[in-house]
Amino acid sequence: MGKPTGFMEYKRELPADEAPLSRIGHFGEFHEHMSEDSLRTQGARCMDCGIPYCHTGKLLNGMAAGCPVHNLIPEWNDLVYRGMWREALDRLHKTNNFPEFTGRVCPAPCEGSCTVGLNDSSVTIKNIEYSIIEHGFEHGWVNAEPPKTRTGKKVAVIGSGPSGLAAAAQLNKAGHTVTVFERADRAGGLLMYGIPNMKLDKKVVQRRVDLLAEEGVTFVTNTEVGKDYPVEKLKAEFDAIVLCGGATKGRDLPVEGRDLKGIHLAMEFLHKNTKSLLDSNLEDGEYITAAGKDVIVIGGGDTGTDCVGTSLRHGCSSVYQFEIMPKAPEGRAGNNPWPEWPKVYKMDYGQEEAAAKYGGDPRQYLISTKKFVGDENGHVKEVHTVLIEWKKDANGRFAPVEVPGSDRVFPAQLVLLALGFTGPENQLLDQLGVEKDERSNAKAAYGKYATNVEGVFAAGDMRRGQSLVVWAINEGREAAREVDRFLMGATNLP
Repeated sequence: MGKPTGFMEYKRELPADEAPLSRIGHFGEFHEHMSEDSLRTQGARCMDCGIPYCHTGKLLNGMAAGCPVHNLIPEWNDLVYRGMWREALDRLHKTNNFPEFTGRVCPAPCEGSCTVGLNDSSVTIKNIEYSIIEHGFEHGWVNAEPPKTRTGKKVAVIGSGPSGLAAAAQLNKAGHTVTVFERADRAGGLLMYGIPNMKLDKKVVQRRVDLLAEEGVTFVTNTEVGKDYPVEKLKAEFDAIVLCGGATKGRDLPVEGRDLKGIHLAMEFLHKNTKSLLDSNLEDGEYITAAGKDVIVIGGGDTGTDCVGTSLRHGCSSVYQFEIMPKAPEGRAGNNPWPEWPKVYKMDYGQEEAAAKYGGDPRQYLISTKKFVGDENGHVKEVHTVLIEWKKDANGRFAPVEVPGSDRVFPAQLVLLALGFTGPENQLLDQLGVEKDERSNAKAAYGKYATNVEGVFAAGDMRRGQSLVVWAINEGREAAREVDRFLMGATNLP
């Protein structure tokens, strides 16, 4: 695929980004675009390796290796190299309903498993994917395609995040009448309110929602099933139900002072910011502001980075990001071989921006929060911490041990808890009588997606726990296949 010797002739190149100190002045996307010739050159680096782990989508050592939706990456790299953009788009849509989402927010496990990455920089798979779909929209190739016939079967999809949208798209394609229920005021779930606008412009989300609506999918917003819409009515009106509500219960930090004002779960902060941005360009004041505040973000993942980037755009006075784990190595460790996801040090957009403004990476490693201290008004003013080491306990398991004399106090008027998620909310699962696994997720086998309740299926984070957008799309697509099989006795969905 591509040019057989391209990986030896051309170096990896990505489009430039707007300068950090400039882009923190707005909430718009900040990646520039590459010329068509440059993209063809990058596609030429795909090396006809014969072992394309890039599209395997396996879990290795607990992490994604390759593309979970099994994108036919070498094929569309070759088509881009040859200038066959329309064919590349068709090939991309065979496996991925929403490449405009994954091309923006996916961490690209495909690139971590690229064979060129064994001894050089991997192919720019993510950017090529993004470029293919945007090329398609620009040229009018992405249009609504309603099914020619309807089956007469009705399916309810609960939740309009990536798994719910993928399930709805596939079920609608099969000819079923699909209604998507969303408790927020806009469809998109995590894509709309969990990911900041500078990473995924909400016009991009709405563009796809509008296309699905044109194809016949009905979206019912401001409606929480089990609260605003009775479960018994749902079961009576629909032939099948797909639960795609996500893992929305945020992990808390129950230490002294947690009840002080100014301490928030990350998703509350991010959701309110995006809603206010969309409603009024932040003029209504209906959000948690970091302006003029010392901000502490506790948690080192993508959500923590989003909190850092958002706080900088508000105009915070300072920002630190706490990680309880050690700093990753500069290169792959011996126990982290290809094609596993490379656990190496990198600075994401939020850290780059903080470094540009304050002179260094905002992350503090191997640090644990001991307590929060407030002022006379009950508002947080300090975060008390201690450094830790990871040592084996009596059972041979690694546990954090405090380093004597390493206590430190950080000033803080805003603390954001970005510690991940513990699972789905229980109300709807309990009302439906859906069994839960040991991690409180909806219990349904991967590849089957059927719960213990006949006609009720579960997919995405609600079934697997907190995960990547691309895994959610994978599960939504596969769950749709099993729902179609349940309704019709057979299926032609992939």
